[in-house]
Amino acid sequence: MTTPAHTDRPSSKQSWLARAAFAALVLAVVVLLIFAGLKTLTMLILGIGGVVVCVVAVYWFLTNRGFLRWISLAVAVLTPIVVLAFLVRERLLWVVLLSIGLFVIAGICARTALEEEKELPVVERPAPPPVKPFFVMNPNSGGGKVEKFDLKRKAEERGATVALLEGPEKIDVTALARQAVADGADLLGVAGGDGTQGLVAAVAAEHDLPFLVVSAGTRNHFAADLGLDLDDPSRCLDALVDGVEVTVDLGNVGGRTFVNNASFGAYAEVVQSPEYRDAKTSTFLQKLPDLLAGRAGAVLTARSASLSAVGPQAVLVSNGPYEMNDLAGLGHRPRLDRGTLGIVAISVGSARQAVGLLHRAHQHGLAQGTGFEVIVDADTDEIPVGVDGEALVMRTPVRCTVSPQALRVRVPKDRPGYAAPGMPGIWSDCESWRSSRNPAHDLADGQNSLWVMRVRQCAEPMSGVLVVGAGNLLRVDLQGRRCVFGPS
Repeated sequence: MTTPAHTDRPSSKQSWLARAAFAALVLAVVVLLIFAGLKTLTMLILGIGGVVVCVVAVYWFLTNRGFLRWISLAVAVLTPIVVLAFLVRERLLWVVLLSIGLFVIAGICARTALEEEKELPVVERPAPPPVKPFFVMNPNSGGGKVEKFDLKRKAEERGATVALLEGPEKIDVTALARQAVADGADLLGVAGGDGTQGLVAAVAAEHDLPFLVVSAGTRNHFAADLGLDLDDPSRCLDALVDGVEVTVDLGNVGGRTFVNNASFGAYAEVVQSPEYRDAKTSTFLQKLPDLLAGRAGAVLTARSASLSAVGPQAVLVSNGPYEMNDLAGLGHRPRLDRGTLGIVAISVGSARQAVGLLHRAHQHGLAQGTGFEVIVDADTDEIPVGVDGEALVMRTPVRCTVSPQALRVRVPKDRPGYAAPGMPGIWSDCESWRSSRNPAHDLADGQNSLWVMRVRQCAEPMSGVLVVGAGNLLRVDLQGRRCVFGPS
C-alpha cells in the first residue's frame, strides 16, 4: 500500500498561512514588550502559576471530603479573581487579551498551514421520501422537547406513525422498533436520548433501513456530529421530504449497539448508583474521592492494537475518534465513517499528574488511540458500563468492536452543522459507472466486489492510493483526476 504523493513545495495558501502565523506571533510579542515592558515576565509567571494552582485546587476538591474540599474550592475560585484584579489594577488586561488573541490566531494559521490535505467529504446520496416512516419519541427527553416543539404532530403531518415512551411501565424500545418493521415501516426514527437512538439504530441496521435522528435529547452528541439543528429539533423532520442519505459506523460493546461511546471506570461507577438519578451532583462528589484514590471500583485494563492501559480511572471507547487536540475537544467527532473506534484512557493519581495533563508531560496520564477492537478487563467478574449514557452491568472481559458503515442515516439536505467541502475542484456524476471488479485491484490488492466510482476533477494532479480501513474510501490517481471508490 502506498500513500498519496506530495510535493515538497508548499501551496500558495500554505505559504500565506505560514506568513500570517509568524506575523501574529511577532505582533503578540511586540505588544507585550511595548505595553507591558518589564512586567511581561511578571504576567507570565502570574498567569502560568494561576493555571497550575487552579488545576491542583480542582483536583483536591474532587479527591477529598470535608474541610479540605471546600478550602480547595475557594482557592480555585479566588485564584483567577486575584489574577484578574492584578491585571486591571496595572491596566494590562487589554494587553493580555490582545496578546492571547494574537497567539491563538498564530496557532490556528500555523496548524492549518501544516495540515495535510483535508479528508474526502462525506458522501451524500439522494434519498426518496419514505412511504411509511415510524418514530419513537420520548416526551421526557431533553426537558420536554417533544411537546415544546410539537414534534409528534409535525411528524404525523409528514406521514409518520409515532409511538410515545410514556406511562409508568417500562417500554421495550427494541421490541417496539421490531414490530414497526414487521408492520412495514421503511424508515425508523428517534426523538429522544442517545441511549434510545442506539437501540433503534441497531434494529435499522439489522434490517438495512434508513435511520432518522431528531435532536430532542439533552446533549445530542450524535445529532451534533451529524450536523443537525440543535436549536430547533423540528427541522430534523425535513429529512422526510427533502433528505439525503449518509452511512456511518456503529459501535458494539458486549452485544449492545452504541452510536456515541461506552464508558468504563469512575463515571460508569457513579451513574450506576441508585442515588445518581435524583441527586447527580452530590452523588458524584460523594463517590468520586474513593474511585480516584482506588479505594472503590474495579481495577481496569484496556487493550487495543494501538493502546495498552493498566489501572486507569476512566476509559472511553467511542464510535469514531474524538478530536483530541486538547481535553476540550473531547466533545466532537469530525467523522463518523472512519471504520474505527476511538479509545481514551485517563490515569491521574496525584495533583502533579493532573498538572502534567495540561501539556501532556504526564506520559501515561492521557493515553489515546484507535482500533477495530478494544478489550476492557477488570479484577472483578462484572463491571458497570455507561452505554450512550445508559447504566449497564457487563461480564468481563468486555469486547468493543465497530461495524464500518453499518447504518444508513437520513438527514436534511440543508442542515446548519454541515459545511460544504472547501476543497478545490467540483464533484461530478458525469463519469460514474459500475464494475463487477474493483477498479483499484491492481493498486491496492483489494477483493473482487461491486464498486461505484465517482470522479472529481482536481486543480492539481494527485497520485498514489490510500486505503482507510475496511469498508472505507479509497483514493487513486487517474490521469490527473482524483478517483474515489466506495462500496455500492
